[in-house]
Amino acid sequence: MHSVVIHAHFYQPPREDPWFEEIEREPDAEPYHDWTARVAAESYRGVVAARVLDGEGRIRRVVNALAYTSFDVGPSLLAWLARRMPTVHDAIVAADRESRARVGHGNALAHPYDHVVLPLLGRRDKVTTVRWGIADFVRRFGRAPEGMWLPETGVDDETLDVLAEQGIRFTVLAGHQVTDAPPDGAPGLYTTASGREIALFVYDGKRSADVAFGGLLRDGRRMAEQLAEETAPADGDSADSGRLVAIATDGETYGHHHRFGDMALAAAVDILERDRRVRLENFAAYLARHPATRPVGIVAPSAWSCGHGVDRWRLDCGCRVEPGTQQRWRAPLREAVDGLTADAHALFEREGPAVLGDPWAARDRYEAGENGERGPLPRGAPTPDASEVRARALLEMERHVLRANTSCAWFFDDLARPEPRIVLRAAARVIELAGLVDADAAREMERRLLERLARARRATTPARERAATSTCAARARRVRPRSAWPPATPRFAASAPTRTRSCPRHGRPPCTDSTGISCGSSSGARGASGRSTCSSTCRGSRPARSTGAPASPRLVRSRWSPRSIRCRAARSRCGWRTSIRARSRCSYDRPRTTAPPRRRRSAPR
Repeated sequence: MHSVVIHAHFYQPPREDPWFEEIEREPDAEPYHDWTARVAAESYRGVVAARVLDGEGRIRRVVNALAYTSFDVGPSLLAWLARRMPTVHDAIVAADRESRARVGHGNALAHPYDHVVLPLLGRRDKVTTVRWGIADFVRRFGRAPEGMWLPETGVDDETLDVLAEQGIRFTVLAGHQVTDAPPDGAPGLYTTASGREIALFVYDGKRSADVAFGGLLRDGRRMAEQLAEETAPADGDSADSGRLVAIATDGETYGHHHRFGDMALAAAVDILERDRRVRLENFAAYLARHPATRPVGIVAPSAWSCGHGVDRWRLDCGCRVEPGTQQRWRAPLREAVDGLTADAHALFEREGPAVLGDPWAARDRYEAGENGERGPLPRGAPTPDASEVRARALLEMERHVLRANTSCAWFFDDLARPEPRIVLRAAARVIELAGLVDADAAREMERRLLERLARARRATTPARERAATSTCAARARRVRPRSAWPPATPRFAASAPTRTRSCPRHGRPPCTDSTGISCGSSSGARGASGRSTCSSTCRGSRPARSTGAPASPRLVRSRWSPRSIRCRAARSRCGWRTSIRARSRCSYDRPRTTAPPRRRRSAPR
């Protein structure tokens, strides 16, 4: 008897708008609102309620396939499922609970909070995203994770050292990433430079490729036969041979990439579960019976989808989806994001101690829920003081800095795809939040970013250079909101961008105190009362309705802002603050499920 582990990696890019935390309507995802909703309907919903057919094509049973397969889900995707498809989210959590009752260990693996190639980050950023991922896992699954899936299986010695430091026992890598791997799929023991140990599993690359890109998912019975290995004795052997056959693919393979792939997976699981020759389990259960003892090495840095280390996410290494394309823009884009990350970290380290104490410890606790919710302030809440606004702006800036390193922007061939826009919008949000703390530093950060992005524009093809919407620098200018630094009021500093009327004397928007009254200054200097100490003739007036908003507020809308976000409530009864929250709630339109009624025609006379 040998063991079989089927692992599925579920992830979707963070498509949410950085200001509204809602996904824009994506027309190419019709009939669904966006691609996350479409993939969830085609894959995730089917995997947790997969149909198993009998010989006559009738449904024999419905199974939650994740209760029998190893899996990991990106925290950003889990958050979306909890909001939009709570039944699917609850089924994922229930699958882990059911697997613990069946084999003694949960099927779920943790995932870093952001889908970033960890070897390209500094140690502090690695620690933060791993801690955030562990905290999110504990909050949802109610237990500490035993293993963690690495985005793109990107690995180096420091990454494994961080995992071992945070209590992770094992991870899963591709065959070309591990040297001197034990035979028969057994895990190896890796010792980091600092002396920490972690177990490394290696998945079967050939079988995994047959499932993901071959025709193995066309027949669930054939898939089960490949994993059960027909060479084993037909009568079965109750003795544990210690052999492990493990495959790992993207979870979207089952249903989205391959239609009815979820049913093929369910059929294979149903057959393997009843096969006496195999034990269908997970990595943690196998590791408990067969501890890793044989020393192994790693190829560092490396990833499962690039044969040149991790150059796919920083250079034009030749890895591409479509032949005949070039990716010389990858290096300038990586340089721009790395430069923005360094600038933001320098500002965070300089300004953080005054309001956060130890800024890096405060950042590690932020997503763990110890600093409260990140959403807009509830209606009627008192206006926060300046120190609270600065602290929140700094922490949100760091959160978006990590999001700006999302790996999807560099994976594909074209700079004009939506994935680079995710990175650029996060970068624009970073600069805006930096302006709440230090306006001059924010302007300098923006200037440096645009200079670096201009090199990405020159690295594209001539046709792309002529198309302004396809150039990185032009897109960054359109993504960037036209808001003043600092924004007019601290109440909405972390919820939505605002702008005020320009000062005719200074040429810049006048600063506004916490009550929403313009003080007439563009310098932002304030006295003991909270008002500016300057004097000018460009004073505003108190709003007619006290909502905590500046005079004549309005939502900034650029070309790339979500057009579907609009308040459907009566404007006369909906205050400015309520309208912003209503926009984020009513912008999500589900696809039409029934045809519109036909218009009756009167009979001709």
